[in-house]
Amino acid sequence: MGFAVQARGTSAGEVRSREVLAQAAGQDPVVLYLIVACEIAFWVVLALGLLARYPLRKPRLGGALLLGVPVVDVVLVVACAVDLRTGGTPGMTHSLAAAYLGVSLAFGPHLVRRADAWFAHRFAGGPRPARPPRRGRARQRHEWAMWLRCLAALAVSSALTLVMFLIGGPSTVELWNFEIQLAAVTALWLVGGPLRLTLFPPKTPVGADDHTEEER
Repeated sequence: MGFAVQARGTSAGEVRSREVLAQAAGQDPVVLYLIVACEIAFWVVLALGLLARYPLRKPRLGGALLLGVPVVDVVLVVACAVDLRTGGTPGMTHSLAAAYLGVSLAFGPHLVRRADAWFAHRFAGGPRPARPPRRGRARQRHEWAMWLRCLAALAVSSALTLVMFLIGGPSTVELWNFEIQLAAVTALWLVGGPLRLTLFPPKTPVGADDHTEEER
């Protein structure tokens, strides 16, 4: 992709992100700030856990800290539940929270495993983590697996949105606006990713490995 096209796409995405965040902040800034805090906490807890497990050689402490990674999601769920129970009206910030939880549950474990494998290789002499496959059936399986994670994220987010809609009633129908956008992203990923590679697989060069290449 050319730099000009990439810049235009990034600019449009940034504008849309700012619009969504501005609308969310105008409705319930506390929940929005909590989402940001949970995202930061996720990476901080993950980094501390891996640093304790490998460079500091304290696997028990590292394991205990890594158990705090899913606790971050629990904190957000409880906070949103309390907000709704105390009179908060379901809105854009709650939609963002539902999407965050969906993505975290679907992609979080995979990300933690990848990070753990990298730290094990870097600090504990573990095997070099394999790169995602670049071609062949292995690439297709990988793309389908990642897209299914995206679909799982959408399913979790939609289920949480449905619960909030049932709590808030017809006046909170705008909750589904964000879910429609997530569904569109999921559909585009399907068409441009696993489906395209399955129906129109690129030709594999003679003698090339279908799985991974050594990292340089």
